Amino acid sequence: MPAGKLKHRIQLLARVAGQDALGQPVEVWQTVATTWADVRFVSGIETIKAGRETSTGRVSVQIRRRDGVTAAMRMLIGADLYQVADVVPDRTGAYQTLIGERIT
Repeated sequence: MPAGKLKHRIQLLARVAGQDALGQPVEVWQTVATTWADVRFVSGIETIKAGRETSTGRVSVQIRRRDGVTAAMRMLIGADLYQVADVVPDRTGAYQTLIGERIT
């Protein structure tokens, strides 16, 4: 993939343990990497759950391969937050595709 296709800036977030103001343990999301990506919005689904209309957006994000990216991470794309659902390597090992679902 030509580098020119990686035109969106995204942040990868990981859950880390921290403490609140009272010293109580809490889990927070921390940016572990900011990288260039090719972002493609795959689909949007609207459903009714528990009497309310909800929407689910899916995104496919291709980045240069980096170690440590897992499905336990999140992606921040602009102002939208996505849970990584799957990490798919390409055949060459140079890139990986992250499949994400929008967090509402």
